[in-house]
Amino acid sequence: MSYEGKMLEDFKMPTRKEVEQALLKSLFHHNGVIKEFGARENIVNEIADDFNLNEKQRNAYLETIYKKENRVKKSSLWHRLLFRAADNLAKEKLVSRPTHTFLLTKKKEWMLTEDGYDKTLKFLGIPSAQKEFLPVKSYEVQKIVKKIKSQERPELYSPFDRNKKIITITKEAKLRNRGFRQAIIEAYDFKCAVCGLKINTPNTTQWEVEAAHIVPHSSFGKDDIWNGLALCHLHHWAYDVGWFSFEDNFRVITSRKIQTLSHDYGKMWDYDFIGQLAKRGSIISLPDNKNNHPHLSAIIWHRENIFLKQSQ
Repeated sequence: MSYEGKMLEDFKMPTRKEVEQALLKSLFHHNGVIKEFGARENIVNEIADDFNLNEKQRNAYLETIYKKENRVKKSSLWHRLLFRAADNLAKEKLVSRPTHTFLLTKKKEWMLTEDGYDKTLKFLGIPSAQKEFLPVKSYEVQKIVKKIKSQERPELYSPFDRNKKIITITKEAKLRNRGFRQAIIEAYDFKCAVCGLKINTPNTTQWEVEAAHIVPHSSFGKDDIWNGLALCHLHHWAYDVGWFSFEDNFRVITSRKIQTLSHDYGKMWDYDFIGQLAKRGSIISLPDNKNNHPHLSAIIWHRENIFLKQSQ
């Protein structure tokens, strides 16, 4: 048995396979990314807590003797075990290495791949269909997000993709849909552009905000940053059906049919949702990066083809 193996046995450390599963679980609960295993990183202690490691296990060190330099190098046994588990996950292409992630996001992090994501969902007992709604990042989806965000904003823009297939949903299309959603909600800082609501589930695995198409899929709307808005569930529905739209300067305009609603419509107990929407008339919150603002041609299309038609 190797020196390191004997140390792992003597200190009754978790097996590498157990640590691999713990890492995948941690990645899932941290939206697909965790930092490198530095001594002061919370993730190191967080996973140690999952295993109920005692102080001796956490503070055990391996000693390597450098004879030529006449010195002893110490390295944390727990850190070594974490790294070896992550390294093996990377070899199995279940996570991306921090050096590879850095080229994509400029952050040195371990990130789930699609295969790693699928494996994690399986052992957590979560249906794979939930991938469409969870904010968990994957290396493949983040490549799409980067491409969407980095495209140069066109002066003349058509929000339509006439080649889009509405019925056939391929694996690539699903990745594109998730990339679109992630790009939009990240650009808007996970807030609704209309009301500013920002909240996730208690276990932090899902954001309330949604990525809304301005020109919808049913009208062959494109999956890019200029044809999208971040909206809460309620404002997403109200926008899709034409209760409100925007002027060219992104000021909210509301349907005249609001005036004909019964007094008990559009209310949440004492809060008049529809009435407040009509009163505000304010400019929506937009991403700091102007390149990510909705394109005027998409805004005009919604106003003329959904809002005005539904308001007549």
